[in-house]
Amino acid sequence: MSKPNAFYAQSGGVTAVINTSACGLIETARQHKDKIGKIYAGRNGIIGALTEELIDTSKESKRDIAALRHTPGGAFGSCRHKLKGLDENRAEYERLIDVFKAHNIRYFFYNGGGDSQDTSYKVSQIAQTLGYPLSCIGIPKTVDNDLPIIDNCPGFGSVAKYVAVSIREAAFDVASMAKTSTKIFVLEVMGRHAGWIAAAGGLACEKKGDAPHIILFPEIIFDETKFLKRVEQSVKKHGYCVIVVSEGLKNKAGKFLAEAGGRDAFGHAQLGGVAPIIAQLCKDKLGHKYHWAVADYLQRSARHIASKTDVDQAYALGKAAVKLALKGQNAVMPIIERKSNKPYRWGIGVAKLADVANVEKMMPRSYISRNGFAITDACREYLQPLIAGEDYPPYKKGLPQYVVLKNIAVPKKLKKRFVVG
Repeated sequence: MSKPNAFYAQSGGVTAVINTSACGLIETARQHKDKIGKIYAGRNGIIGALTEELIDTSKESKRDIAALRHTPGGAFGSCRHKLKGLDENRAEYERLIDVFKAHNIRYFFYNGGGDSQDTSYKVSQIAQTLGYPLSCIGIPKTVDNDLPIIDNCPGFGSVAKYVAVSIREAAFDVASMAKTSTKIFVLEVMGRHAGWIAAAGGLACEKKGDAPHIILFPEIIFDETKFLKRVEQSVKKHGYCVIVVSEGLKNKAGKFLAEAGGRDAFGHAQLGGVAPIIAQLCKDKLGHKYHWAVADYLQRSARHIASKTDVDQAYALGKAAVKLALKGQNAVMPIIERKSNKPYRWGIGVAKLADVANVEKMMPRSYISRNGFAITDACREYLQPLIAGEDYPPYKKGLPQYVVLKNIAVPKKLKKRFVVG
């Protein structure tokens, strides 16, 4: 009988290091050719499995797979497609099993955040219900750093580093011009409900007076009066005010300040730009000239300034996922466990997907200053190791060199085609 094959897919918003996890997984799986046959990747996440659009990673050279370690984005394509409950849409789950049967896939690896881990868990359940032997392993990923149980999420450390560096550099610019020009600079960062990324901006503030002077967290209800008073204090004291604001900032009614009205595939509210709202408020109420920026995709794709800690952990989790599968584990996810802060030491543990799926980890209130505008020493101690170290990609002619895989399709075996609704 032929060796069982593996299926790997990327899901949700990609990061600077999600391909690093893919690299760790594929390189490790290739070392176990006696137990794993082919490693297939889903073209555009779980959609690739549903439509039987599989990629044969064995067609990629050892060198190109190794280059995934320093390449941003999602090498096989990602998606935002949430599988509904087993009872609501059993057809999708049965289709997955049909595809896995047709291609002798016995190992399922899904690389993503909370919604993706929910998908992994549901797939493990339907496989068990239908009596199909499938080992389902989730691989954590999310720049929001909001997965439970795990100490920190791959992707977050590099975003945190980018934001801290960006706010420090921008502050030097603003300080230079503040006397006769711009006095307010607002940087909007990701973070719908959890303010981890906004908090990372606080790492740039190493001594009194350093930027950012104000951080606006989604966990703290926005108080316009207190905020404007704080801005004016900063301008009078330092000559300018640098602000980091999370996209998920809410008003007293609990509504996002920047809610655009739509919903994404996971049912989350589409958020507009909160930075221009905050900046205009400073102009209208205080009369200060402003500039604002939205980090958006730049923050999560900045592989050129990735955290070495983040890269190392992302690779280790991809590697650990294969080892868990080969040990017969199912419906689990490898996690980062912090062993100590000084010196910083970490290891790999295991969590049950049932405990991870659809659970968000908010920032502890103890990580936010009493006035709600800064991070505490405890937060700094948690964040600092996560941005440590540099892991630069190779450069050529002044530009980072990234890999684009061939992504050769696997011939389809099922006659019936499946349309994803």
